[in-house]
Amino acid sequence: MFIGWDWATETHDVTVMDNSATRVARWEFAHTEEGIVRMLAKLAKYGDPADLPVAIETTRGLVVDRLLAAGHPVVPVHPNAFHAMRPRWGASKAKTDAGDSLKLADYLRTDGHFLPRLEPTERATMDLQALTRQRADHVEARIAAVNQLAALLDMHWPGGKAVFASLDSDIALAFLERYSTPASAAKLTAARLEAWCKRHSYTGKRSGSVLIERLRSAPKPASRLSETVVEQLVRVQVRLVGAIRTTVRTLDKAIADAVATHPYAPLFATMPRIGNVNLGQIIGELGPILERSRTSEQFIAETGVVPVTRASGKSRAVTFRYATNRRARLAIVTFADNSRHASDWAAKIYDGARAAKKRHPHAARILARAWLRVMWACWRDGTCYDPDTHQANNKINQTPEAPLAA
Repeated sequence: MFIGWDWATETHDVTVMDNSATRVARWEFAHTEEGIVRMLAKLAKYGDPADLPVAIETTRGLVVDRLLAAGHPVVPVHPNAFHAMRPRWGASKAKTDAGDSLKLADYLRTDGHFLPRLEPTERATMDLQALTRQRADHVEARIAAVNQLAALLDMHWPGGKAVFASLDSDIALAFLERYSTPASAAKLTAARLEAWCKRHSYTGKRSGSVLIERLRSAPKPASRLSETVVEQLVRVQVRLVGAIRTTVRTLDKAIADAVATHPYAPLFATMPRIGNVNLGQIIGELGPILERSRTSEQFIAETGVVPVTRASGKSRAVTFRYATNRRARLAIVTFADNSRHASDWAAKIYDGARAAKKRHPHAARILARAWLRVMWACWRDGTCYDPDTHQANNKINQTPEAPLAA
C-alpha cells in the first residue's frame, strides 16, 4: 500500500493506493486532534504502519512528526519536483486536493525507491536545533533593533550615537538609558563622563576627554520632536535592545548546557576554534543529515557545500547548490572560516583556493567540504577528532606531487 497525503493548514486529503495503481480509499478531514487520530486509526487498518509509506510535500511540521511517531515511513516530495511530474497524469496540469493526494500516492508507488525517507532524529539533537535556531532569530532581531536605535540617534541625537559606538555594549546602553537626549547630557564634562564610566566598570582605553570630544563634535540635530518624545523613543528602544541581549545570553547558557550532555559533542568538540554555539549549530543542523546519510558524498551534498554540474551537449556549467539546508551550510561554513585561523591544515586549503582565484565564499566552501570529510570519518568510526590521528597539521608538509584534501 502507498499513501499520498495532501496537507494544508485547515484540512488534509489522504489517498491509499495499492500496487496496481487502484485507489483503495480516500478521506478528507480537518486539521484537528480528533481528525488526525481518526486518520491514523484508519490507516492502521491497512497494515502495520512500518509497511505504509506516506508521501507528503514537506519535511517538517506537526503532521510529519505525528506520522513518524506512529511508525510510518515518511517520504518528503519537493513541491517543485512534484509540479514537474504533473504532465504524467494529464497535459492540463489540473490541481485539486483529492487529485494531489492520488498523484502523490502514485508517485510514491512508481518512484518511491529513488526518494529518501525521513528518520526520527534524537530528541537531544532536536533540542539543540531548536535552541540554536531561536538564538539565530534573536540575534537577527537584536541586529535589527540596534540598527533602529542607531537610526533614531542619527536623526535626533548624533552625539549620543558617537558615544554609543565608542563604548562597550552594556555600558553604551546604560549611558543612553541615563542620557537619552542632548539636553540631559548638556552638563557632562570629561571628568564626570570618565567617572561615570568607571562606576559602570568601563575597561576601554578611551579617556573621558576623548568621549566628550566625540559627543561635542557631532552635528547638532534639527529634530522637530519634543524633548519628552525623543527621550521616550530612545529609552524604549534601548530597553528593547537590552531585553533581546538578555534572551540571547539565556539561550547561550541553554545551548552550552545542552552541548555538554550531547553524545555527539565529544566527536567534534576538539576541532579548532569551535565554540559552544557553533558546536551546537553543527550538531543540531548536521546531526540529522549525518544520521540519514549513507556516504560522505551524500552528507556533503545535503549540507550544501558541493558544486552542481549541469552539462548538455556543448554547454557545461558548475553552479552553486541552492536546494539545501541553509542553516546547516551556514553552520559549517562559519566553522570552516574560523578554523583557518587556528589550523595550519585548514589555512593551507583556504589559501590554496584563494591562490586559484576563488572568492572568499567559494574558498570557505572548499574548506568546509574538507572538514565535512573529517566529520564523516569521526562519525563513522565513533572517534573524537584529534589533529595527530587525522594527520590534519601534517598534510601541509607533503610533497607537491601528493594530493591535497579539497
